[in-house]
Amino acid sequence: MEVKEALQELKGINTKLEHLIATLGLVQWDMRTGAPRKALEGRGEILAYLSGEVYKLQTSDRMKELIEVLHGAEGLSDVEAAMVREAKKTYDLTKKVPEDRMTAYVKAVSDAESVWEEAKDKDDWETFKPHLKKVIDFQKELVGYYGYEGNKYNTMLDMYEPGVTVEKLDKVFADLRDAIVELLNKIKDSGVRIDDSFFKGTFPEEKQKAFSLFVLEKMGFDFEAGRLDVSVHPFTTNFGNKDVRITTNYHEDEFTSAMFSTVHEGGHGIYEQNIPDELKATGLNSGVSMGIHESQSRFYENILGRSRAFWNYFYPEVKKFFPAFEKVSQEDFYKGINTVEPSLIRIEADELTYSLHIIIRYELEKALINEEIDIEGLPEAWKAKYKEYLGVEPTTYAEGLMQDTHWASGLLGYFPSYALGNLYGAQFVNKMLQDMPNMYEEVEKGNLEPIGNWLKENVHKHGAVYRPDDLVKRVTGEELNAKYFVDYLNKKYGEIYNL
Repeated sequence: MEVKEALQELKGINTKLEHLIATLGLVQWDMRTGAPRKALEGRGEILAYLSGEVYKLQTSDRMKELIEVLHGAEGLSDVEAAMVREAKKTYDLTKKVPEDRMTAYVKAVSDAESVWEEAKDKDDWETFKPHLKKVIDFQKELVGYYGYEGNKYNTMLDMYEPGVTVEKLDKVFADLRDAIVELLNKIKDSGVRIDDSFFKGTFPEEKQKAFSLFVLEKMGFDFEAGRLDVSVHPFTTNFGNKDVRITTNYHEDEFTSAMFSTVHEGGHGIYEQNIPDELKATGLNSGVSMGIHESQSRFYENILGRSRAFWNYFYPEVKKFFPAFEKVSQEDFYKGINTVEPSLIRIEADELTYSLHIIIRYELEKALINEEIDIEGLPEAWKAKYKEYLGVEPTTYAEGLMQDTHWASGLLGYFPSYALGNLYGAQFVNKMLQDMPNMYEEVEKGNLEPIGNWLKENVHKHGAVYRPDDLVKRVTGEELNAKYFVDYLNKKYGEIYNL
């Protein structure tokens, strides 16, 4: 078979896979945003069926033949070589898992997600626990099929951040943790206390939604290729670059939660909308990794969204939606959204302590996969970590280990991406400022377009063609370096807390 012919046939199979995966995603989106509760069990069966069809395509004899022709072939472009690389990786991994076990796993995850949502509302750990145990047991089973090098958890990490290992993360996270704790202690010792009580009050949902839509439009989120909805836990999903859906969760007694969740998910959404049409049918028409994805969302949420420049433009606008802020100075507002206060809820954590929430989950996931703790010991291990790292302790499961949907969704290995996103994002911004020294001056005018264009040109347009470590080096000229994020934190909070 000719290489050119094989490439065209592989693209044909990829097109079918993209259609199936998009359908899977649409069913999952509907389950989490509007499906009647009695429909959920049936939707789980649909997901299991569709996953089985994906499995068949990814592991077919024809796929194997195409990979054998194309793997190592000369003259392939970067995109073609990456397409073959990803097809081979998926084939090699998926083929190792029996089809009936994969479909059973998808059904178990669907059931766990449905139970989690109601159990969280009721703080009902005992009902959720057997479902979580089943998902974690499946994860261990999958590692057994896939195999591993070094630590078993490396296999989970590679699903979301190719090339990252426990050995690398242990060092990076230790350095990051120590730097954050040192800065946190300086802030505690500073004696400076910031009042952010004005964020508690009455903020009607329709006003929050209207302001969120206003901000998303200024960010460059395309509402002709996307939409904003409500879910228990904010998330982003997409069915190609022309249909990107983000969700948030409004709290009428609090302003910041929905606001920053929406900006965060908007960062994810813009990334997916900017994936070029040319990457359709390649298996590369998505973000390269969850860490790079999080670099986009956490950049918009924090580095940009909590900056002085951002609110120099948006604060006069926010007061039009919420007159209660008329009595709050812009300086007090800025310091309020950057208050440092160790807390229990990850998605509501301040920018400084957020990474500690991630490191806790990383350490617990490693322990679960390596069978150093079990489901019975998980609640106490969670409490102990929060007490040690953040000095707080949950009194309910809903504010403890049931607060996130990730484990119910089988996403062990995903959490480290959030902290890596902080590091990638700060490193990208360092380069962005070299290329656009007047970046923040434009932000103060409400002009976010140059930022969107820079990210599109340097990050988004590549989709998943380059591995995360290769992309970072391609964009910034160096490998991942935590110093940019640490320097950013020290400069920002040093000023706010007069350190």
